[in-house]
Amino acid sequence: MKVFIETYGCTYNQGDSQIMAGNLVDNGAQIVDSIEEADVIIVNTCYVKLPTENKVVYRIQKLQKEYPDKQIIPAGCMVEINSEKLDKIGPNCSWIGPHKLDDAFNVVSSACAGELSRSTGFTKNTKVGLKKIKKNSLIHIIQICEGCLGACTFCCTRFARGRLNSYPIEDIVAEAKEAISNGAREIQLTAQDTAAFGRDSGEKLSDLIKEVANLEGDFRVRVGMMHPRNILKNYHEIIEAIKLPKVYNFIHLPIQSGSNKVLSEMNRGHSVEDYIKIVDAFKKEIPSITLATDIIVGYPTETDDDFDLTCELLEKVRPSLIHLSKYQHRKGAISSSLKEVPHEVMKNRSKFLSDFKMQITDDENKKLLGSIQNAVIVEQGSKGGFIGKSDDYLPIVISDCNIGDFVTVKIYETTATYLKGKLI
Repeated sequence: MKVFIETYGCTYNQGDSQIMAGNLVDNGAQIVDSIEEADVIIVNTCYVKLPTENKVVYRIQKLQKEYPDKQIIPAGCMVEINSEKLDKIGPNCSWIGPHKLDDAFNVVSSACAGELSRSTGFTKNTKVGLKKIKKNSLIHIIQICEGCLGACTFCCTRFARGRLNSYPIEDIVAEAKEAISNGAREIQLTAQDTAAFGRDSGEKLSDLIKEVANLEGDFRVRVGMMHPRNILKNYHEIIEAIKLPKVYNFIHLPIQSGSNKVLSEMNRGHSVEDYIKIVDAFKKEIPSITLATDIIVGYPTETDDDFDLTCELLEKVRPSLIHLSKYQHRKGAISSSLKEVPHEVMKNRSKFLSDFKMQITDDENKKLLGSIQNAVIVEQGSKGGFIGKSDDYLPIVISDCNIGDFVTVKIYETTATYLKGKLI
């Protein structure tokens, strides 16, 4: 059997696809690089936003129409969040749920034999230490836990991923060690919320970071998204861990709104003041740290005053990376019962904040013009050259170097989204 896997969404979902590929290869299947070669097409879905939902729904329908002789198998979050819609658009499709990756070969085999096979439901199976097939051998994704402790009113992902299930530090470190020995230059510790790691097992994220970062070899560690609520009690320990030389000076800390009223209505469990306290502590100890954050524009209860507070917060903390999303109802989310902000208001706020975001990130990157940066080269650029990641996890486009190299460059040009550097 020849299988093509198409992946949508986050780093965690990419890790799931790598595990499915590993399971298939272990059982004799072949992973191919093009749809035309494949007997089976797995679409690993993301469902976090409505535009992404629309994209994967359209894709599944289009693949069924264009390749009627191939098996189309949806996988990922849509399987658990909206099986009714999936059954409607793909009544003859087999499925692989996000907790059933070890059933990938069985589902594919059954589908190829003409049997409808749908593997769904929740398990506590580990996702650490499993065989993974990667397209980029330099970047190694390790899922440190799955699920979360939250109940954000706008979120439907929690219905797919479930409650927190942390994996043992010992197993994570063993996988990282093997990946580094096989040439990995970047270890990505990922989860729906890395700050929740160990809350169910008694272990600590800070200890995990330290153990991975102290392994022998030339590599860097990237720590994934952290919920501000779950970092509040021990952010000082996490700061000390991120200060280690092999850890990127980077935190992804979503705020979603600069209004305490809206944060409370979102059930985020933290305040704006909490957020600023955390960010200030990181910046004091690691002045060059790159802050990434997420903003939801037009939450149903967001007023003009609330929106202004979000803009004020962004101006105050000046993140280097800002991910913007227009609010849209999601299946099962509590906020879906609320009346949406008028379309024109949403459009205007989104346009303003998009421009504002570009101004902030452009200004922050301009500060690095002429600076000397260390970087590890992790991939080839889509438009030529190579992409390196600085010690602060900023992307640097470099012309003359080799994949996997650790280099020193001088920044000669900046944009709102990346830097350009020359080897020195």
